[in-house]
Amino acid sequence: MANSEIHNRSSSCFKPINKMIVKESSFSINNPYPASVREISAMLVHARKESPEEKEVPSPRRNVNVDRDNNPVGRGLNLNINNSNHQCGSFFAKCKCRHEDKQTVTNSCSQDLRSNSIPVSHDGHSTKRLSSPEIDLAEITARQPHLCLKPKSPGTPTSSPTIKANVFLNHPEVTFPIPVEVSKEDYQNHSFPAHLYPEIKHKLDYHKATALAYECQKDNKEQHHKPTTKEEEAEKFFKEFGLFGPMGNAVGASFRRGSRSSIEENISQIRKNSKTIEFKPNKMSHIYVEDYDHLKVIVSRLRKDITEMEMKYSASQVELHEMKNLLSTKENEVLKLQREVHKLKSVLHQTTTCPVGEDILTSIQEQHAMANRLPLPVIVHNDNGAHHKKHGVSAESSEKYLQSSDITINKYEKDFRSKQLIKDAIMDNAFLKNLDTSQIREIVDAMEPKEFPAGSYIIRQGHAGVHLFVSAEGDFEVLQDDKILGHMGPGKAFGELAILYNCTRTASIRAVTDSKVWKLDRKVFQQIMKRTGLQRLQDNINFLKSVPLLENLSDDILSKIADVLEVEFYPAGAYIIRQGASGDTFFIISSGNVKVTQRLPGHLDEEEIRTLGRGDYFGEQALLKEDCRTASVIALHPGVECLTLDRDSFNQLLGSLSEIKEKDYGDAERMNRPVFTEQQEYDYIKLDDLEVVATLGIGGFGRVELVQYTKDSSLTFALKCLKKQHIVDTQQQEHIYSERNIMLGCRSPFICRLYRTYRDSKYVYMLLEACLGGEVWTILRDRGCFDDHTCRFITACVIEAFEYLHSRGIIYRDLKPENLLLDSRGHVKLVDFGFSKRMGYSSKTWTFCGTPEYVAPETILNKGHDRAVDYWALGILMYELLTGNPPFTASDPMKTYNLILKGIDMIDFAKYNVGRSAQSLIKKLCRDMPSERLGYQRGGITDIKKHKWFQGFDWDGLEAGTLPSSIQQPIRSPTDTSNFDCFPKDNDIPPDETSDWDLNF
Repeated sequence: MANSEIHNRSSSCFKPINKMIVKESSFSINNPYPASVREISAMLVHARKESPEEKEVPSPRRNVNVDRDNNPVGRGLNLNINNSNHQCGSFFAKCKCRHEDKQTVTNSCSQDLRSNSIPVSHDGHSTKRLSSPEIDLAEITARQPHLCLKPKSPGTPTSSPTIKANVFLNHPEVTFPIPVEVSKEDYQNHSFPAHLYPEIKHKLDYHKATALAYECQKDNKEQHHKPTTKEEEAEKFFKEFGLFGPMGNAVGASFRRGSRSSIEENISQIRKNSKTIEFKPNKMSHIYVEDYDHLKVIVSRLRKDITEMEMKYSASQVELHEMKNLLSTKENEVLKLQREVHKLKSVLHQTTTCPVGEDILTSIQEQHAMANRLPLPVIVHNDNGAHHKKHGVSAESSEKYLQSSDITINKYEKDFRSKQLIKDAIMDNAFLKNLDTSQIREIVDAMEPKEFPAGSYIIRQGHAGVHLFVSAEGDFEVLQDDKILGHMGPGKAFGELAILYNCTRTASIRAVTDSKVWKLDRKVFQQIMKRTGLQRLQDNINFLKSVPLLENLSDDILSKIADVLEVEFYPAGAYIIRQGASGDTFFIISSGNVKVTQRLPGHLDEEEIRTLGRGDYFGEQALLKEDCRTASVIALHPGVECLTLDRDSFNQLLGSLSEIKEKDYGDAERMNRPVFTEQQEYDYIKLDDLEVVATLGIGGFGRVELVQYTKDSSLTFALKCLKKQHIVDTQQQEHIYSERNIMLGCRSPFICRLYRTYRDSKYVYMLLEACLGGEVWTILRDRGCFDDHTCRFITACVIEAFEYLHSRGIIYRDLKPENLLLDSRGHVKLVDFGFSKRMGYSSKTWTFCGTPEYVAPETILNKGHDRAVDYWALGILMYELLTGNPPFTASDPMKTYNLILKGIDMIDFAKYNVGRSAQSLIKKLCRDMPSERLGYQRGGITDIKKHKWFQGFDWDGLEAGTLPSSIQQPIRSPTDTSNFDCFPKDNDIPPDETSDWDLNF
């Protein structure tokens, strides 16, 4: 039974399986089953014959290969097992027949079989399901009559080699395959039934598992280097596949778990429980070669797909592992941060009532004030709640520099990390991030390092501030009124309000550990802002002077044109101008290069004419007329930055070039116009001749008293008393002189008259016209808001005052209801010229001054400003008069400035029922770009008067004083102060100031 021929035949039957199924597997199945398997099969046949329990049942016939002794060869055995315990006849696996009555074998087995199992006809006997499921050839022939199974001829040699056929038989619950083998000759003669091919494609895994299981067992034995006999290998094989065990011939153990019973005991058990096993040859028909080749192609394709899927799966596993690690790291960081947050919350809960989640650095300026000046008192009136008067703020004058080259800024060496830290802190600050890139770069270079030991104060509450700080190293705590508001680490900018103007610190910053900061002085910041602004202005003027069309214009006109220039960037390859297109824009190259190309008539290609660089210009004819472009201009690598000027903006701002050349703006006349130096009206009144009657108002620098001339009780005046020491402390001497000189020279019915000035060791005094009708702010507070008619009258009076000032080159810069007074006729007059400045028609100033709610964007950003800021403030005044509050307001001035930078378009007018025409005028006055504001353009302030909101307004009657006022306040006597609030007496006596800066007062 176990001769070498059988061994060779068995080996040959596995070769096709190895090639078709597990070629790439780590196992090898080139070796056949040991001969002992056949011996055991013979023993099972003998056991069936000797069993007294059952009669022999003829087994179905099936094609097998036999040797010369007519013994079956290969694994395709015809196993007909009449099992007394397992009624389905299962030999290789455990089934679900539940050992029912033997008479119901056929019905029980047919219910448990899978749908793809085929019952076998037993040559006239009842159908019985075996462990190696048979194929009912008759049934298959009936289903596919064009195919048939041809028996092998009797003369066929039995020793012909066998090959793996495309037949795979499957028990309903068996997990291991039993392949069928046919001879090579049958295969070549197509005697194998090709119609079986569709039945077995999906059972490749069935065969593969059997071969791999046996080979794995064999490899394990080889690894342990234990010599075994073929009988032991067979015994181990049957035990692992559940052939032997406590459950008879059912599967008694899981895959690769063998029984420890001896082979003799297993054979004895099989003899008791098994039925007859017969081996009967059967003839198989040939299979079509095309089907075999097709199967190989499919297997190859499947193998390739499996390989690709395995690679994708491996990559996914690696990515999943990395993501799990990353997620774990993030979770640890989140837990750590949560612990820190809980710690800080517990501290904050104990030390402050500051709202959780609010940035502490944005809430420490709520009680801001200029240095050496307390916040204005709270005035409570009726049911309207608390009202604060708005007060102006101002930085030191920075007008001593005329050219950018005159300004020198010290720079401090820094490594890349420090520069990046400062830049990130600036960009993270709501205000500083609005600065230009060149300005930020200058600030980073100019910052100076300073170290603080643990426990020392970087900023002290109540002290005057002059520095901007950026934390570099260490830990810092924020305190207010000795209560800890919170902590901060490196990379935070704080104290930015101090670089705008001289203010009092409203909180303290203390170093918890040894720390390092970067600081910037306010004067250095002002120099940086002015130098960058002057440099940009000078560059633009030089560019404009290089254009022949504009070279004969004055510097004042060119500076106004420079205001309208916009910066545009074009990437490499972009067409700035395309030949044949109409254009109205003039270009000046500020950086980069362009090439000029032209397409000649009759040609498709463009010919390059020349290349232009920085300072060159093109499209200047667009300022004169609209014409077709005669050439194309293309940006070169890496891109081009151009200053652009469109014809409409140019004409709106200045008019046509012919008008500009002929127009005389009168700058020389205004600058040379003398200040009134004639004998003043009340020059004879001495300071000692004045008696204080009552206080009319309290300002940031002093008080305004109603005084009466002792020698003539009908003469009353408003005496403005300014503390000299405070003026010196805040460095406002130049502003005080500017106010004196401007007001002494003004002769307008819409501007409060200044008659003369005085001085002593503690104060400087200004003798002003007494306007006893009260402040517009007080009336607005009492009424809540004004109607359109009243608002129009007040606004018209302010426009008349601005027209008078601007025509003389003076900007006001402090418009608000608090600075508007009513005279005895009810007409509005401008007062408090502390922030006014005389300047040229087209020149700029860089000093930060004004009231936070009213300052223009260019003032906040230190870009340089001129009379356009007054038109911005006029729009803000209109809004406050119509609604009762300015559009941009917050408790913290930095928040107010950030709201202003967002623009007027963010304001909801419908909330206060503001009319459409009023909205239109306010929005035109409050444009972000100064050159776009109504009143600043070619028509000047006349454009405002012509707006439809003023349609039908009597401007001539207002100027002549014949137009009745919309608001009349009763005045019973020259000393009647009933239209003003009551103020407490000032008991604060300032110290003497003897620097003599006020000698000319």
